[in-house]
This record gives sequence, structure tokens and C-alpha cells, in this order.
Amino acid sequence: MPVTVPSVHLHPLAKSALIQYQKLNFYGKAAICFLLLFYVCLIAFIVLVTPSRIAQFMYDLAVEIRRLPYGSFILMAAIVLISFPPFIGHSTLMNLCGFTYGMQGFIPAAISTIGGSALVFVLLRSFFSNRLRKWTATNEKWGALEAVIRARGFPLIILIRISSFPPWVYSNSLFASIESVSLTQFVFATLFVLPRVLVYVFVGSRIASLSDGEQRSHMDSTTKLINGSLIVGGIVISIISSWLVYYFVHKEIKLSHSSHSTTDGLGDDAEEDAEEGVPLLKHS
Repeated sequence: MPVTVPSVHLHPLAKSALIQYQKLNFYGKAAICFLLLFYVCLIAFIVLVTPSRIAQFMYDLAVEIRRLPYGSFILMAAIVLISFPPFIGHSTLMNLCGFTYGMQGFIPAAISTIGGSALVFVLLRSFFSNRLRKWTATNEKWGALEAVIRARGFPLIILIRISSFPPWVYSNSLFASIESVSLTQFVFATLFVLPRVLVYVFVGSRIASLSDGEQRSHMDSTTKLINGSLIVGGIVISIISSWLVYYFVHKEIKLSHSSHSTTDGLGDDAEEDAEEGVPLLKHS
């Protein structure tokens, strides 16, 4: 008697992710598996060591950095470094600035965020300009993305810049590869990122107050509840604002492509390329 295997109905997002995974080459699939294994090990590590001990270690480390004469410059150098592809961790370092220096950490976080992104823009535009011009001239999708930004102008540049998608490092690479975006426009648009940086620094400062066991022991339940609520509130605000910005970016790109009658499917493909920072991360 034949055995019938029940069909599995996947959520559209899960189905799309599975299709994208199947399209990857061996190295791409290996990278995905490595990331999954890394996060599983990370969760296991947190459970075994316990969050309170990890938080105390991070607090002690922050105190040591704060005692260094040039501790803030170390954090600023790290922020500039992770502004270059393929590094990641911009939001984590924003939290660390608040964790280490409280709300005063906003100053080094803001300066290094603006300076680091501008440095990436100038260096990539200077050293990769010829390669990028050749790439965009032969890649129809990337040319469509340039047309979108040219048509919508500076407001769309700001929307894409303050969005969490594409991630920070890929956003820097994206605008460096688009000839129609000037350094002045890029830096001015980056200024609109500072409110988000402020939220990250604030969340980090609140986490620090709950990480030290001695400080926690002197807090009453109300103070702990307020600090915890502020942390959750800051994270929720950041997520909601990022989603709203991403929604408007998506809408603007679709509107622009529908009004310009470009090749079918270029809008979605150009948007995907914007999220991936394609030309600076692929080998010729």
C-alpha cells in the first residue's frame, strides 16, 4: 500500500527564502549554514554562561574603556572601520557608545558615523570609479536604480539613507557607486541618520544601568521597570520607524518605475540590488 506524504504549505516569505537559498552556489549555501550554526552556538553560549554574567563582563569592559585616556577614539576608530564593506556592526557599536559613556556617547558616535561614511564614499568613489562606471553601463538593473534616484532626487536619497534596509555598510557602498549622487548630498542625507543614532545610544545607556550587579542591587522595582520599559520602548520605536521608512522607499521606487515605463521587473530587481550593494561586493 503506497504511503502518502502530506504536503507542506509554506508561508510565502518562507517559500521565497527557500527558493533564493536553492539558487545559491555551494559557497553561498555554506555561508548560510555557517551563520545558522554561529547563531545556534551563540544562543547556547548565552544560556550556559547566563545573561547576567555576560552583562556584568560587558559593563566591566566598558568601565575599562572609559578609564582609558583615548577610549572614545578607540570606539570612533572601530565605527569608521565597520563603515567599510564587508564589515558589519554599526548599530551594536552605537549601543556600545551609550553603554560606555551614557548619553555623552552620542558625540563620538555621531562624529564617527558622519566621518566614517564620508570617508567610505570618497575612497570607494576614487578607487572604484572606473570599475563602477563600466559595471553600471552594462548592468541594466543598476542603471534603472540610478534613474530612480535621479528622478526622485534628494528626498529619496534621504529616505534610503535613514532606512535600515540596506544595512549601513551596504548603504555607504550603494551611494558611492551611483554617479549622480554627490558627496555633499550624501553627507547632508547622512545627517538625518543622527536621530536613529541617538536612539541606539540611549538604549545602550539604559542597558548599562541594568548590567552592573551593584547598581541593580540598589534599584527598587519601579526603577528597574522604568529602565526596562525605556529599553523596550527605544527598540520598538527604532523597529517601527525603520519599517515605515522602508515602506516609503519601496513605494517611491515602484512609483518611479511605473511612471518611466522601464523594462518589466527592473523595479523589484533594482531594489534588491540596492539592498545588496552589488557592484562593490562582487568580484569582476
